[in-house]
Amino acid sequence: MATLIRRGRIEPSPRLPDAGEVLRLEPGDDPARVADRLGAVARVEVNFPRFTDGRGYSIARLLRERHGYQRELRAVGDVQRDQLCYLSRCGFDAFLLREGEDPEAALAALGDFSEAYQASVERPQPLFRRR
Repeated sequence: MATLIRRGRIEPSPRLPDAGEVLRLEPGDDPARVADRLGAVARVEVNFPRFTDGRGYSIARLLRERHGYQRELRAVGDVQRDQLCYLSRCGFDAFLLREGEDPEAALAALGDFSEAYQASVERPQPLFRRR
């Protein structure tokens, strides 16, 4: 069974369905086409059909930075430990790990890097501006 990591914690068991609509975006979807619905959804899920498909990272940044989406943004599909730090930097705050991933190792991956040079959703200023 896939494991959910949300708000820096491993969810022990599947929760009850969220109140409200869940919007699922595929890699080829344009977030601008659903921007008017973002205020009404409980969460947005962005699908990663393959580990090598990185379009979901761009979707997350657009949702957070251009469209101001503030609710839960969940990465689903082929989500692996090695992606979590980068997914978080792009604005994801929940991750449904693929089958077989070690949830403890995945949770630890959120702390793999203590600092990043580039600006991100988490830290809008690059390192040289923070010093």
